Amino acid sequence: MTAWILFIVSVLFFLAVDLGIFNKIPRVISSKEAGIWTGIWVAISIAFSGIIYVLYDNNWILNSTSIAPEVATIKFITGYLIELSLSVDNIFVIALIFTSFKIPLKYQHRVLFWGIIGAIIFRGLMIYFGVVLVTKFYWMNYVFGLFLVFTALKMLFQNEEVALDPQKTFVFKLINKFIPVTKTIEGEHFFVKQNLKNYVTPLFVALLVIEVMDVIFALDSVPAIFAITSDPFIVFSSNIFAILGLRSLYFFLANMLEKFSYLEYSLIAILIFVGIKMLIHHYYEISEWISLVFIATSLGVGVLVSLKMSSNKE
Repeated sequence: MTAWILFIVSVLFFLAVDLGIFNKIPRVISSKEAGIWTGIWVAISIAFSGIIYVLYDNNWILNSTSIAPEVATIKFITGYLIELSLSVDNIFVIALIFTSFKIPLKYQHRVLFWGIIGAIIFRGLMIYFGVVLVTKFYWMNYVFGLFLVFTALKMLFQNEEVALDPQKTFVFKLINKFIPVTKTIEGEHFFVKQNLKNYVTPLFVALLVIEVMDVIFALDSVPAIFAITSDPFIVFSSNIFAILGLRSLYFFLANMLEKFSYLEYSLIAILIFVGIKMLIHHYYEISEWISLVFIATSLGVGVLVSLKMSSNKE
């Protein structure tokens, strides 16, 4: 229990320092700065795998099944890579939402910061209930496995261009029924008072849309990590580290999304792999090393092919 408390307190500390010191004043985050922070978050996440080793080597994490420290370490890194790779889809959607709501660059970090707070809460709940389902009902592995394969095939054969009209979104319509939405961005504020009347701003609506989309994407990513492990601490910590690095990754890739278009096929390959892994789990156990190598290779190939094809077009 102590490890859980220390981990959550550390995450809250990181977030407080982020908003209270580094990004206290709204500003535009450059690709260079975002690239540096992306590297820092990846380094912190990989370094945390060493802490995972220590925690499981000293039995500081209570599990229903005992996990060897080296296996726990590989499971964490593999789970982190899965969650980080699947978050690339989130980046495409977040960019679309910000463009549709005409959110200025200097306010986007604030929206993503509070979006991450909500994502941590919602994913924590989804992971808790997911672990309960997988632990109590073994057949849920088949349900999650089939769902992941179905999602991958849908991504492969669905080539529709996504369009988003803010005023036609369910979130916008629902909010507008209870409280009016301002037509313009009111600085960094989510709520304003005009003529003695309370309003929410497009910034707040964009935040809620991002939260809803994250929950939808979590329906893919959370089951995916259950193909690696059902250990609550590994599932939760790998998810959180991927989410914490999502903001800097977004600002790093936001202006280069077209260059990484072939990453979509890497995500499809990863989803199919983890889906099949869940389906055959009770008959054949795929080595953790094989999982890690496959996922890392898929991401590497996706990035290299994307950059190669992008350079050929220029």
